[in-house]
Amino acid sequence: MSTDHRDDAGGADTDAEPIHENAGQDVIAVDADDAPTGLVNRLDAHTGDGIRHRAFTCLVFDAEGRILLGQRAPEKRLWDTHWDGTVASHPVEGQTQTAATQERLDDELGITPDQYSDLRVTDKFEYKRYYENAGLEWEVCSVLKVTLEDTSLDPDEAEIAGLLWADYEHLHDNLSWYRQLRLCPWFEIAMRRDFTD
Repeated sequence: MSTDHRDDAGGADTDAEPIHENAGQDVIAVDADDAPTGLVNRLDAHTGDGIRHRAFTCLVFDAEGRILLGQRAPEKRLWDTHWDGTVASHPVEGQTQTAATQERLDDELGITPDQYSDLRVTDKFEYKRYYENAGLEWEVCSVLKVTLEDTSLDPDEAEIAGLLWADYEHLHDNLSWYRQLRLCPWFEIAMRRDFTD
């Protein structure tokens, strides 16, 4: 995370808040049909009233039908320490959802393409959720699924605080039993839609 400080005149300001690392990144703004409308600052997209943008979540399974839940690192600005199923992020301009997902699987979990052969987009939905006083997600979110043939993992602790394999159907059918996990809203929506299709 950058710790640069600037005042309005462009000079150093030792009393200012640190500039968040997301302030130096862009996401793809989209309309309700996921058609790109331009690039927007990632921090701007996740604060105030938010800006609708493109995102993805990837559900990672093993051969027994268990889903790999990944706990978001405590340093995450939004939904820190919540459990995701399994990684989520944003593609950059010119990047497909599949390529962006492959990159995040490798960066966050050390999962490389030779560990799977069936990465695919299975759904897409729009949602908007606020998180405490820290910001919000307003995304058109693609859902991808993959089944690992090799479940070797090498998680990046800056991204993933914990990992848990769970029976997917049991999790869906008994969400109240798992409430202590505090699931990310986009994962809950993706899972609910998956079982109603």
